[in-house]
Amino acid sequence: MTGKFGLLRELGLLVLLGCLWGSSYTFIKIGIETIPPVTLIAARTAIAGGILMAIIIWRGLRLPKDMELWKRFAIQAMLNSVLPFTLIAWAEHYIDAGLAVILNSLTPVFTFLLTLLITRHETLSGRKLFGVMIGLVGTVVMIGIQALNGLGNVVLAQLAVILATVFYAGAAIFGKNFKGIDSMIPAAASLICGAVILIPLSAIVDRPWELAPSTRSIMALLGLSVFSTALAFTIYFRLVHTLGSLGTTAQAYVRVPVGVAIGVVFLGEELHATTMIGLVCILAGVIAMTLPPQAFRLKRRAA
Repeated sequence: MTGKFGLLRELGLLVLLGCLWGSSYTFIKIGIETIPPVTLIAARTAIAGGILMAIIIWRGLRLPKDMELWKRFAIQAMLNSVLPFTLIAWAEHYIDAGLAVILNSLTPVFTFLLTLLITRHETLSGRKLFGVMIGLVGTVVMIGIQALNGLGNVVLAQLAVILATVFYAGAAIFGKNFKGIDSMIPAAASLICGAVILIPLSAIVDRPWELAPSTRSIMALLGLSVFSTALAFTIYFRLVHTLGSLGTTAQAYVRVPVGVAIGVVFLGEELHATTMIGLVCILAGVIAMTLPPQAFRLKRRAA
């Protein structure tokens, strides 16, 4: 990334990534109508991994043979696809796609906390502490009222999405281990590892050969695999190195409004008052966590 135009290009890719991942929640919601979560995600990783492998071969690249590197790819697969993808797909049986994308926007908060506790290359400023607290308050607002009525499937589904968000945060940090490698290599390799893990599990749990998925679910699966996974992962691994782990998670700025809007328009979902309050709190937290200090100084000078 060099100069002003290089930064603009990376920010453009960040916006595109937010749109691709924002639409994935609706694809998942439609896909699980007739395809069980484990099978949907197994197919998602297999199709996306196959597409990226074909592009890698076409570009004349090769996957590495280093087994230590493949162990890292497998860990990345668990953090970035196997666990979070499956948790979110299961959760969307019980909650709206819009709520899932809002809860998942906590990724920058957990990325900062994990960075602080594990790598410790971030300093805990008052602004970032505010971001953590207000983001967590927003989450409690959305979950708290239902939790008072007992720990039912809806609350468990919300907690599953939050857990998936923690895994995404870990993936954003761990993804820095692939510095110096063409971004398409870790994207393809981690998806292939994910497919290897999930396909046998799908065969045991769902017996996919007995399923009769609808055309609507199949089309959603293809959109999820091609755009929200193959293309998105390639962009993601590039941005982890050009914008950093926290900077990359800032695609939540775009992902949240896109995901919520798609759910409202195409799935007829409704936004409740507590959801809107939680959304505002979480976005405020994400902004406080990820905007560079210079932006706040410029705003104060302008005022």
